[in-house]
Parts: sequence; C-alpha cells; structure tokens
Amino acid sequence: MPKAQTVTVTPAEAGQKLLQFLERRLRGAVPKSALQRWVRQGRVRVDKGRKKPFDRLEAGQEVRIPPYTPGGETAPPAAPTPDARLKIAFEDAHVLAVAKPAGLAVHGGDKVDDSVAARLAALYPDAAFKPTLAHRLDRDTSGLLLAAKDYATLRDLNDRFASGGVGKVYLAWVLGRWDEPGGALLEDRLEKRGAPGGERVAPGAGKVALARVTPLVADRRYSLVAVRLLTGRTHQIRVQLASRGHAVVGDRKYGDPDGRPPMRLHCYALRVGERTLILPPPWSGRWEIPADALRGALGPLFD
Repeated sequence: MPKAQTVTVTPAEAGQKLLQFLERRLRGAVPKSALQRWVRQGRVRVDKGRKKPFDRLEAGQEVRIPPYTPGGETAPPAAPTPDARLKIAFEDAHVLAVAKPAGLAVHGGDKVDDSVAARLAALYPDAAFKPTLAHRLDRDTSGLLLAAKDYATLRDLNDRFASGGVGKVYLAWVLGRWDEPGGALLEDRLEKRGAPGGERVAPGAGKVALARVTPLVADRRYSLVAVRLLTGRTHQIRVQLASRGHAVVGDRKYGDPDGRPPMRLHCYALRVGERTLILPPPWSGRWEIPADALRGALGPLFD
C-alpha cells in the first residue's frame, strides 16, 4: 500500500503557495481538485499543522503528503515522454536561457505534447523546483527564452516582464525596402478578431502596442530590422510590420503567403538589470546576418 511521505521545502521552492508546491512536487500525478480536497480535509500538514491552499511556504518547513497511487483513477493520463534535446544558451544558479528553435511550442496543450516546458522538465528530472519559463515566444519565433530555477527568481522575472523592466530586441527579415533610415516608433492599438481557432490580431481598438524599429540592411526585396519591443502584445511585431507593408519573411498568417518556414523572426537580446544576454539567429545563406549588423542591433537596447 502507498504510504504518506514527509518532504522538506528547499530554498528553491520557498515562497510558493502550498497548492503550487504540491502541484510541482507531485508533477501531475494527482489532479488539482484532489490536492485542494486534501488540504481542505487536513490530510496535508505543514510542520504538523493545518494550512490553507494559498498559504506560502518557507525553506525548511516539513510537508506531509498523504498516500496516493500515481496513475490511479483520479490521476490524469500520463503524457508521452518528451524529447529532451534543448540548447541552453546561458545558465547560472538562478536563471537559464533557452535557445528556442522555430517551430517548437513554448507550452504544451491540446494535441501538443512536445514543448520547451516539457523538454526542460525532461532535462532536469531531479530538480525539486523544475526550471519554469518566465515569458513566451510564438511557436514560429526563435531566440532567447528565460526560465527561473527557483521560485523567488520566477516572481522577480514575472514582475520585470509585466512592468516592462526587461529590454527586448528582435531581429526580423521583412518584405520590401525599409525606407526610413533613421528608424521609426510604431504605435498601434491591437485586438483579436475571428472565431476561436482562427483568431488573428489586427490594428484597431484594444491595447496600445509600441515598438521601435531600426533598419540594419536593406535592398529592394528584403530588409533586416532590429525591433526594440516596448510592450508585449500577442503577435505584436508580426502585425505591426505587416500592417505597414513589411511582413516578416515566412509569416504566412500575416502577409507572406508564399513564404516558407522557418519564419525569420528571432529574439536576439534580453537585458535584465545589468545583465545582457545575446543569441545570434541560426540563419544561413541569404539570411545570414553580417557581424556589423549584429553589433548595430544592440544599440536600441541601451537607448
């Protein structure tokens, strides 16, 4: 028969709500509704006392987890074993930066088993607090993606991204010649339109979207631009560029119907506090970026 177990809250897990802690520790073996019932009934104990689901935990506290059977009637079906291949561009004790490839989803969902989140979990199977992503990129966008290795860092990164405290520069090859050599500040209001499953983002009403565009390379057919993202709206760069006649190369959804994947949009640089992380795009041939253009792309990050 399964037995109750007592686990100790690690420094990396400190600050989490009790329900979050149980969800991460049990890794989907018990549904959230059952975890809430355990806590409500007093079957989960913290330092031998009762707690509420949203009470926060401290490092060193002991949590009693009642007996359970992984894969039992109340457990969700087991997910397929994820592919563990993932390039890590940077890592220290608190943060890691994933080099996300184009075409890989950030999170799983309906009919999506493989994702950056699943691969991170597979890469760090024994971590008490599995590295958790602090922001998103579109499936077809490549580049830097930050994850926290402890809960305190995750909260800090979430706050920075929400408040605009992270500098973000993207590189994009776009259709046509960019004719504003000094660059431009793009300002729109963006809203989602269409039925679920077929939604598109379009300029109109909605939330303000701001981005600063700096041209790096231009000819009659294509231009390379650096985009300093000042807000973080869904599909923002793609929509703002396409609405001005400069769709991202390979973006069939917003203006390049004959384009072939991968889409040429890449998160090149992130500035968090005093630290700047960069990741050149893995583009070759016609789309390879000259070294001087890569250097020039960093300028907007410090404006």
